[in-house]
Amino acid sequence: MSDAKITTDHDIIREWAESRDGYPATVSGTSDNEEAGVLRIAFSEDEANMTRLSWDEFFEKFDAAGLQFLYQEKTGDGAESRFSKFVRGE
Repeated sequence: MSDAKITTDHDIIREWAESRDGYPATVSGTSDNEEAGVLRIAFSEDEANMTRLSWDEFFEKFDAAGLQFLYQEKTGDGAESRFSKFVRGE
């Protein structure tokens, strides 16, 4: 079963990303000092379209935007999953 989970816990998000060699980023050209832009957990193959952020900067923007992290630990066949996205909190 490939159940999705949702969290706002910074430690869980960081651990999930780093265990998959992911890093905090924003899609290039979508952010400025006031807006978070399009936040992502990016991977090395994504670098051309991403601007790396420090974890502190990332979580500041994540919290300010009221986001939640939707993620999957395993795929349906049991392999490690990289599926994640950010959704607006309720």
